Amino acid sequence: MASCCRFCVSPNTITLQDDHGRSYVVSSLNNADVELSIGSDLDYLDMVQEISDKISQLSGFEDDAIYWIGLSVREAVTNAIQHGNQNDKNKKVFLRFKITADRLLIAVRDQGKGIEETEIPDPLDPKNLLKPGGRGIFFIRSFMDNVRFSNCPEGGSELVMEKLQNQEHQGEENDN
Repeated sequence: MASCCRFCVSPNTITLQDDHGRSYVVSSLNNADVELSIGSDLDYLDMVQEISDKISQLSGFEDDAIYWIGLSVREAVTNAIQHGNQNDKNKKVFLRFKITADRLLIAVRDQGKGIEETEIPDPLDPKNLLKPGGRGIFFIRSFMDNVRFSNCPEGGSELVMEKLQNQEHQGEENDN
């Protein structure tokens, strides 16, 4: 099976080129699934955000939503690399974008030990207010419409984020 090793993002398309030099142009993503795996290296963050932004654009989201989706994906992947995989470059982070007419679902899975949602510190707790980190999940919940965690049977954890099309009150049901 060939693995996609090169991509080019232009205003209205994503062009992928496989190891055999065959090119695939993606200009519409309705009812599509896009999967990506990366090594546990923060150097991949710009590429992942660029792909996320283009998928969001081709899915019909407006500029503001594209920005918040990209920021959420970037934060989720950063957490998967740093907290899930503990920066172990031998482990992977898996992303899956599921595009439908009315929503975009994004799953980010790591190969770490897993985490219980109750173990995530509350950034609004007075003892956490001055800490320099720990706000990523809080931001993701604020920017996305639905967010859920699960531990995977094969190990690791998965964060699934959902963004609805034409949603006026983004993330309100996630505000705790």
